[in-house]
Amino acid sequence: MASFTYTIKDELGIHARPAGMLAKEAMKWNSAITIDNGTKKADAKRLMAVMSMGVKKGQVVTISAEGEDEAACIQAVEKFFEENL
Repeated sequence: MASFTYTIKDELGIHARPAGMLAKEAMKWNSAITIDNGTKKADAKRLMAVMSMGVKKGQVVTISAEGEDEAACIQAVEKFFEENL
């Protein structure tokens, strides 16, 4: 399993647009991708699950990937977070 932590910088947190973009990015990978904000966990491939977490600006999330392409997957997802959230 590969993972990283990230502090959300977007003023609105993980709202509809970036959550949809994240789900689309996650669907490209075979690995299971999980977002954990300390109180809730969500499958990054499920838009509504990600949005229901209610992640706000300043919160720290841990993103984990587990599967055959986890190394490449976690790098791509970390880049996505840095560019969009």
